[in-house]
Amino acid sequence: MTNTPHPRRADRWQRNGLVRLITHSDPIALVGICLSIALDVNEVASGVESLLVGLLVTVLSLVLDASARAERRFQLRRVIGAADWIAESVTSTATTLRWIHERYPGTAVEDETRRRLRRLAEELEQLGQGRVERPRDDSEHLLAATRECRERMEAVTNIVGEPVWWRSDLGVAYWQANLDALDRGVRIRRVFLVDRHTAELEELLEYQRRAGVEVVVKYQEGQTGQLINYVVWDGLRAWEARMDARGEIMAQLFTLNGHDVERLRDSFRRLVPTGS
Repeated sequence: MTNTPHPRRADRWQRNGLVRLITHSDPIALVGICLSIALDVNEVASGVESLLVGLLVTVLSLVLDASARAERRFQLRRVIGAADWIAESVTSTATTLRWIHERYPGTAVEDETRRRLRRLAEELEQLGQGRVERPRDDSEHLLAATRECRERMEAVTNIVGEPVWWRSDLGVAYWQANLDALDRGVRIRRVFLVDRHTAELEELLEYQRRAGVEVVVKYQEGQTGQLINYVVWDGLRAWEARMDARGEIMAQLFTLNGHDVERLRDSFRRLVPTGS
């Protein structure tokens, strides 16, 4: 009994084999081979000439492919070699990714790795735009930028109800950084957007005025008011709070992005026109 393939199955195997050949072959090399065959079949060129044409196109394909691969390797080396920490991080991450793929292929571990890698790519893209997003309680950049400010601060503070934030540990640390900046000769202008005037608010406003802050107070209705909080330092970097409908800070954005900084400066100029 022979193992002769069924005619349809044999035809399918032939088609699949052709697809695999085309998939794993260089397009230019295939064109060269087809051109060589066409020249020979149609007797446009002799067998030797058609063979030489095919070889020439194939060699050209190999040279172009080698050049492209060398260029990609050069670009990769240039990117990775830009800083020591990039090479270390990329090498370590690539090694871990390969280890996960080899040990846990097709499992939940590999799926989760892909999701986290996509999320990392999105976060890196945001960082590439000069933006750092932090949770509501992480104000490292707010304090650091205030301590490093050299010329001017333009700030907007939204207060709903009593100014309790300024009594918090973060508020106290931020105010001390403001005082230190004033001692360095930094000009601080702060707009308070408030929904009501209270004795505690008046005390805060007067305290900041006496310290040297240029205070502007704007009253706004609760539902129609602007829920915004931001600071711009020296016109070069900025901090912005992401707020919910109740005026609570949900996240913080520190940015060096020129469009972000200019957007906030435009907002400040609308609140405090030139000459005010």
